[in-house]
Amino acid sequence: MNRCPHPHAVVTGASSGIGRATALRLAQSGWHVFAGVRKPADGTALQRAAQQQAATGEVTPLPLDVTSPGQIADAAGTVTAHTAGAGLDALVNNAGIGLFGPLEIIGIDDFRQQLEVNVTGQLEVTQTFLPLIRAAHGRIVMIGSIGARCTPPFVGALAASKSTLATMTEALRQELAPWGIRVILVEPASIRTDAVGKLTHDTQRLLSQASPAGRALYADNFTRMVTAFTAQHEKGSPPEVAAETVAHALTAARPRAHYLTGRNAQRMALIAKLPTPVQDAIRRRITDQPAPGAAASRRGGRATTGA
Repeated sequence: MNRCPHPHAVVTGASSGIGRATALRLAQSGWHVFAGVRKPADGTALQRAAQQQAATGEVTPLPLDVTSPGQIADAAGTVTAHTAGAGLDALVNNAGIGLFGPLEIIGIDDFRQQLEVNVTGQLEVTQTFLPLIRAAHGRIVMIGSIGARCTPPFVGALAASKSTLATMTEALRQELAPWGIRVILVEPASIRTDAVGKLTHDTQRLLSQASPAGRALYADNFTRMVTAFTAQHEKGSPPEVAAETVAHALTAARPRAHYLTGRNAQRMALIAKLPTPVQDAIRRRITDQPAPGAAASRRGGRATTGA
């Protein structure tokens, strides 16, 4: 018999960013959070942060690499043993990696790894924990991206994985409805996380691995996009804003199927409804990209940017 008085949640990718903020937000509200982490030190730091915030709930670190079937099974076993038949009230599928770059030169192995983490891993985690979710009539929250609706240049790889996740969420919501299981998509826009800080390093790595011809084609445009993207996200919302959205999705009496969150989310959603040529012009302006045909007509010097 489960004697734990708290509702129970599993949050994947809880080491940093939205996942960490969500784990702390739920613990503050009295949840017992099983926080999926890959490094023990991250789990210890998360527990310490919860204690410092005098959380009324609990945080239990859970070793969880979403690409490891063994770790997923072990994590489910830990939660099953603790809940003792009560089930799992919430699963927040947040774990993910961000791959940016020109699709013409992006590493295929890197692309496969992103799909493995952002899509296949999410499905395997969901499949494994669903018996516990069903037992508690719990909810599932998928962390998508506004980029799946309005995709800028050089974000195609990440947006492809998030678009697939969004489609999978649509199907799951309908398939699990007969059991009263809510499946909700949260779509963040500009959120300040550590991932943005990695972007410059990852850009340099991608360009260094590209062929000289590939670098000649894309180095200038991609670098300008990274500069613009980084500046926008440094002004973005803190991850606690997204965590608040997740908490609402898990507790609202009648949760919506989709939630936008973070700075520029509403704006990007509106842009996504505009005619394609207008969308393209806005996205070029936002990411500081050349006008159509500029590279083909270039005769030395830098191409003109703008719509």
